[in-house]
Amino acid sequence: MCGIVAAAAGNNIVPVLVEGLKKLEYRGYDSAGLAVIGTDGIERVRSVGRVAELEAASAGTSAVTGIAHTRWATHGVPCERNAHPHVSGNIAVVHNGIIENYEFLRHELSAQGYVFTSDTDTESIAHLIQATLRCQPDLFKAVQMACQRLVGAYAIAVIDHTQPGKVVVAREGSPLLLGVSDSGNYAASDASALLQVTRNMVYLENGDIAELTADSVKIARLDGHPVERPVHVSQLSAAAVELGTYRHYMQKEIFEQPEALANTLEIVGGSKTIQPGIFGAEAGNLLADVDHILILACGTSSHSGYTARYWLEAIAGVPCTVEIASEYRYRTSVANPRQLIVAISQSGETADTLAALRHAKELGQSKTLAICNVPESAIVRECALRFITRAGPEIGVASTKAFTTQLAALFLLTLVMAKVKGRLSPEQESTFLDQLRHLPVAVNKVLELEPEIEAWAKRFADKHHALFLGRGRHYPIALEGALKLKEISYIHAEAYPAGELKHGPLALVDANMPVISVAPNDQLLDKLKSNLREVQARGGELYVFADTDSEIPESEGVHILLLPEHYGELSPILHVIPLQLLSYHAALVKGTDVDKPRNLAKSVTVE
Repeated sequence: MCGIVAAAAGNNIVPVLVEGLKKLEYRGYDSAGLAVIGTDGIERVRSVGRVAELEAASAGTSAVTGIAHTRWATHGVPCERNAHPHVSGNIAVVHNGIIENYEFLRHELSAQGYVFTSDTDTESIAHLIQATLRCQPDLFKAVQMACQRLVGAYAIAVIDHTQPGKVVVAREGSPLLLGVSDSGNYAASDASALLQVTRNMVYLENGDIAELTADSVKIARLDGHPVERPVHVSQLSAAAVELGTYRHYMQKEIFEQPEALANTLEIVGGSKTIQPGIFGAEAGNLLADVDHILILACGTSSHSGYTARYWLEAIAGVPCTVEIASEYRYRTSVANPRQLIVAISQSGETADTLAALRHAKELGQSKTLAICNVPESAIVRECALRFITRAGPEIGVASTKAFTTQLAALFLLTLVMAKVKGRLSPEQESTFLDQLRHLPVAVNKVLELEPEIEAWAKRFADKHHALFLGRGRHYPIALEGALKLKEISYIHAEAYPAGELKHGPLALVDANMPVISVAPNDQLLDKLKSNLREVQARGGELYVFADTDSEIPESEGVHILLLPEHYGELSPILHVIPLQLLSYHAALVKGTDVDKPRNLAKSVTVE
């Protein structure tokens, strides 16, 4: 889950490397470093902490060829000796991923006299390439040979001071793309890092290796066969990844949700009917035979899947199972070739979800659909069908607009499945499409509640625990609210179906533990009111997000905030917005790092 930037150009690339790392800091931020080819060999600068520290430490450094890295620690604690780049003799290496056979390589290379100075798996790559250069002096071929011995996932970038002006990169299982321009050629983990210099991107495939110079790009497979990869013009703008007038990226992304939803739903903007083709040209034929849906996802994306299960079974009448992707492939499951596998991921490179998808396909389940925010990602490329959510870049580690756009995409899938199964009347179809079109306006109205939510959040300053409650399709929204609060404020939070209170969690309730409840005016409202009374009777402090017509009165210890309108089946999308805002403002009160919470990273590209 680290970030890589590399450059070979005709001018000083150090500012490009540093600025690129700033854009990739969401991928890891416990240490950072860069290495360039100087006049006297490899010049390396490393620092513990944020990229800003590296920027200060590297002031005055200048070069035309170099590599850089921001780290999320996997092997070895965050410290300077474990920070990338790692150096061996003439070369420097940066790496994202995990090398599974690094201990074997470390033992072998130590026996050859190589001295390891870090605890990382990456240093074994550096020494392996340096050892290979003894018999194969060409850096491109040496990296090619070394990669054939690596087991695991990696994206690497390598420079050699005896071969100046050249960067060699390789990919297997971890994201890596190239940026090409007239002024130089570049590589990075994410397009956002390169928008400062080019919008022309080349997406490497697993097993690709590339050599970059200031005026050329050469790509081959690890077996040596040259390949051509198309150039894509990125639709992102540099402004899209700038903070602008907002205090934090999370705040910016919360308030971008009306636009993100409008962009995601543009595909049905002027339609009177919904067609399977929004998921791909083959969707009509592929979905007609589906008798079950299996959703694979992690974290926030799994919560969107849990919500969709309620929709798919209630509206489309299709049985649905949601599996945590990191668990799915490690248990014996019953394969069903008529099952639709839905892989959900913001980045499309989530290692656990990608591995689970591949496992499902190996079991003979070829009906696959990707719901993702990144068009050229691995998950999108490996699925038969796809839906791109068009949320735009999401920099804050705590996902917000990616979640609501995933929900929108999953509701579209529900409608398509209902129509394919003959369960969607023209009247229902028209009503649901009207609601979807109105959704950005409805979300804007909820965002206007921010001042009241900010006032609530101030009461969380001295809290260490919180309990979230929801029922039915809003239980996953409670799960998401609890996840957001713990991610960025470090307040321990749990979520339960409200009916489960008396089966254990009620023992935790006291005046020091706020209880946050999602209370839409649906068929479970009366049941939920009874559960809230159980909390009130035990002296609990309730914070209730209710619909205007829910008729839950305020009283001592019961705080009510009314959402502007009840939104039926789509209510989960509206009710998660205030939970996002509550977590954001609670984190501000606690003084935590909102966009870069401790121990976490945005794109989880390692198991």
